[in-house]
Amino acid sequence: MTKQKERIVVVTGGSRGIGRAICIALAAPGTSIYFNYFSPNDPDAEAAAAAETEKLVAEVQGSASSKSVNIAKENEVIDFFKEIIDETGRIDVLVNNAGITKDGLLVRMKEQDWDAVLNINLKGAFTCTKIAAKVMMQQRYGRIINMASVVGVTGNAGQANYSASKAGLIGLTKTTAKELASRGITVNAIAPGFIETDMTASLSEKARNAMLSQVPLGRAGYPEDIAAAVAFLASESASYITGQVIHVSGGMYI
Repeated sequence: MTKQKERIVVVTGGSRGIGRAICIALAAPGTSIYFNYFSPNDPDAEAAAAAETEKLVAEVQGSASSKSVNIAKENEVIDFFKEIIDETGRIDVLVNNAGITKDGLLVRMKEQDWDAVLNINLKGAFTCTKIAAKVMMQQRYGRIINMASVVGVTGNAGQANYSASKAGLIGLTKTTAKELASRGITVNAIAPGFIETDMTASLSEKARNAMLSQVPLGRAGYPEDIAAAVAFLASESASYITGQVIHVSGGMYI
């Protein structure tokens, strides 16, 4: 398929951090980016953050629009994608980036904390992929990129739910890559390591130093490091790469 100038991109969790950096990295003239955000605790702040992402995308000559969508709820995801498809008729790139943490030791972990993390991080990606894949199969073209994590490969004490969700996402990536390859659709995952985000900013200095000690490059990564890998996998330069897990972690997993 020849390279398209116009692209329809869907990014989950695009209001902050890595999601925002991805939206900016994929922004270009002729590209329309649709992203969701969701925060039951502070919806006004999250809406303001989403508006800031839209503004930053516009500054690099892109177009972005956002909507509050809880991707753990299938009906909300269906409505979100229906609006996009009704408006544009296609989806070229899907980035399953939305994710949450609710850390705790396994023996103390509450069932609702397990369910909340799995429902957003894994079930949400499954629902988005299922819907987008049907459109991409008709187009015989698509790029799906899943945001996994280094702990989905290594595990991490205190993160049984998060690690399980990211390991599951890697399995989903490999399976869907095999199922969709014949239709010209690539599916890959990125496994970030210790990245400077709002999520990691809340760590204690002791925890932060412990994480950094595991990074051979000796520093934390930035959202832009992850976004650059996403932009590559979404490009035509990556058309012969599928079913892979790209570690962007400063060497945390070698």
